[in-house]
Amino acid sequence: MMTFYDCATAPSPRRARMVIAEKRVDVARVEIDLRNGEHFSPEFQAINPRCTVPVLVTEEGEALCDNAAIVRYLEALYPDPPLLGRSPLEQARTAEWVWRVESEGLMAIMEVLRNSSKALKDRALPGPDPVPQIPELAERGRARGQRFFSVMDERLRQTPWLAGDAFSFADISALVFVDFAGWVKMEPEPGLDALKAWREACRARPSGQV
Repeated sequence: MMTFYDCATAPSPRRARMVIAEKRVDVARVEIDLRNGEHFSPEFQAINPRCTVPVLVTEEGEALCDNAAIVRYLEALYPDPPLLGRSPLEQARTAEWVWRVESEGLMAIMEVLRNSSKALKDRALPGPDPVPQIPELAERGRARGQRFFSVMDERLRQTPWLAGDAFSFADISALVFVDFAGWVKMEPEPGLDALKAWREACRARPSGQV
């Protein structure tokens, strides 16, 4: 059985949890206590020297230490339901929207969290090395995040899911972004009705509750 190193309160491992739920894969789950620094322990650093979650350890003993690797590995092993697209065009659209969600959405919220949270003082970037906070980056992140809410709403007025007609890893990544934004007291502005309906549809899926 594969082993999944998780943290229930962190956004990045939630993306992998949702993939695992959609694929209906049985894994041994290990909770890593980020709040108390368990990811910096020698035991966890031996698994992932970058000191980050998620990590999926395969049955062969290989540690996959980011979401891109985990979803590609599970997609290859369990192709149904597909989360990275079936046709070349679907795959291209999914890759594009995953990239946009990460660069325009998730990174914006991480700027807010890591540059404003007292609990993350000197932890403005993930990893074992201390990095000081820059408050101006938190404000920039809020503006970037709000812009991306509008970008998503415009796209979802044209198509039911970000990559087209089928739920994909792009939607998983985007739902985590939208929900995670609430942690830093950022909510979509009124009137983004397509985004609201899409969010409800995502949450209605079994994976939307993990």
